[in-house]
Amino acid sequence: MANMFALILAVATLLTGIIWCLDRFKWAPARRIKIEAIRLQTDGKADGKALANVARQPGWVETCVSIFPVLAVVFILRSFLYEPFQIPSGSMMPTLLIGDFILVEKYAYGVKDPITMTTLVKTGTPQRGDIAVFKYPKDKNIDYIKRVVGLPGDTVHYDVSTKMLTITPACPTNKDCQPAKTLEYSPLEKSSWFMGFEPTSSGNGQMATRFFDTKTEADRVENMRGIFMVGRSETLGDVPHQTLMIPGVGSSVSEYYQQPGSPASTWIVPQGQYFMMGDNRDNSADSRYWGFVPEENFVGKATGIWMSFEKQEGEWPTGIRFSRIGGIH
Repeated sequence: MANMFALILAVATLLTGIIWCLDRFKWAPARRIKIEAIRLQTDGKADGKALANVARQPGWVETCVSIFPVLAVVFILRSFLYEPFQIPSGSMMPTLLIGDFILVEKYAYGVKDPITMTTLVKTGTPQRGDIAVFKYPKDKNIDYIKRVVGLPGDTVHYDVSTKMLTITPACPTNKDCQPAKTLEYSPLEKSSWFMGFEPTSSGNGQMATRFFDTKTEADRVENMRGIFMVGRSETLGDVPHQTLMIPGVGSSVSEYYQQPGSPASTWIVPQGQYFMMGDNRDNSADSRYWGFVPEENFVGKATGIWMSFEKQEGEWPTGIRFSRIGGIH
């Protein structure tokens, strides 16, 4: 199943709902009838403790009746409205950081069956520049979050030397077609983000990659091996956002997904599919490496940060970043 937690939540909601209905419409009325019968037999002088014993629900029934409303609300909210997700890696830096907890609008691209991901009511489609959560095409048990770059029919080219995108929008009618265009970019500048390397806790000599914002964590990068990253603004459609790159380091075209019939590092997005990329361009496993995302894989659109912990990948939180709570920019 694509979403085991959703399945467990649905089953728990269904079972407790059945118990709630049985108690409300069958067992509770039966208990009231027994109480009235005892009162009639005793001329209204029945012992209060005896009546309480008759009226008492079995413990397991009481538990199910109590938690059903909570489960029902959580199931509806999580399945059809908003679902919380944690950002586990730095692939979307600086827009989203490790330790950010985000809310994903589940109905942005359609109301879906939470178990099978089948679209029940279509409400929209992913737009260029959206930050979206989706099921990883090679393993639907894994959730990924990236930015929508290429729409169905687009031709996407990524220049590995300049690290710039060129997108030729789809033109199905061959009329009023838009020419290929390099996106709007600001000049490259040294960012405050430092990519450092620390020994892993296993002590096997391997190094772990860590990202530090020197505006707030300058003390942690002293005497650390690493490099300052560079950044610039990129505009996809009407959505400007910041991207990060490693200066002097480029990816290898040979590692990219090679679409049959297309030149290297150029992709034609098939109908019903999308091309996704992370904002941390040299630290993101995205469509450049494994291909396209079918529309049915989309979970929803990221809309806000409801909590943000200061942490590194694989480490415990050390504090709370209150300034990050709010909308995603």
